[in-house]
Amino acid sequence: MVNTVTVDEQDIRTAVTMREAIDAVRRGFIDFEHGEFEMPVRTALNDGQFLVMPLHHRATSSAMIKTLSVNFERKPAIAGTVVWSQTDRIDHLVADAAAVTALRTGAVVGVATDLLAAPDAARLTIIGAGGQSLDQIRAVHAVRPLRQLTVADINPRSAQALADKIGPYLGGADVTTATDINAALADAEIVCCATTSTKPLFSAASLAAEVHVNAIGAFRPSMRELSDDLLANSTVVVDQIEAVLEESGEIIHALQSGAINTGALTELGYALVRPQTDRRRRTVFKSVGIAIQDWAVASLLANKFLP
Repeated sequence: MVNTVTVDEQDIRTAVTMREAIDAVRRGFIDFEHGEFEMPVRTALNDGQFLVMPLHHRATSSAMIKTLSVNFERKPAIAGTVVWSQTDRIDHLVADAAAVTALRTGAVVGVATDLLAAPDAARLTIIGAGGQSLDQIRAVHAVRPLRQLTVADINPRSAQALADKIGPYLGGADVTTATDINAALADAEIVCCATTSTKPLFSAASLAAEVHVNAIGAFRPSMRELSDDLLANSTVVVDQIEAVLEESGEIIHALQSGAINTGALTELGYALVRPQTDRRRRTVFKSVGIAIQDWAVASLLANKFLP
């Protein structure tokens, strides 16, 4: 008998730690660099309001398909399913896409931060207090234990709510909020951008001389979180070049303006396998989210929930 195991948000949060997710996503990107995945660029319909992401992992003969709808006017903004299957199992796993997406998006930021941020970096400013922000902070804290966190958002109530929620998780870290983004960046050693902005959130001049910036909010050509001058003067790592050329508004804009060329972009898997020795003091990780991340978390869930 074929058995379909369904796991909800609570199941996922209970079963998978952030550290496990980070390690799984890291292994996934290394496998990607070694050619272990068959992964088409995701299908985006209605300007990204519907997304379909399929993937096949050759080494384990497993496959995953994520389908979701995105609407930032509702809560939750992301809804859908992640379906995982494997040729040597007849059982399938169906997981809540919103929980998987938040966890895997945090996890890839953890991977990039661990690779690119200064080893002693401990001051984070996160811009945006929406649904992805909590896991962004959790992931950074997992690889760079935080002494200071600033939550910056145009809505002070949202910023305070996130600060109150994450504070106990960070132990003795100093947690503050801000509505002035540029001021909140002054002494940040790590910055996370998790917004739906259509224009750059800050100028490069607002940043410290040495800083690592993660940007995960913009996933459509019409969206931008980062400025051309920041990209032009930083080491830029992306999840997948093909994906960001199709979907990342800030990368597309910087290429069209001549601020950067495609040679300035390094894929995360390549950087993990071949560590760079000539990084600039400012580093950027730009992610639009690719199916490897979802597969990595779904594989963890399959190993925990399927017989």
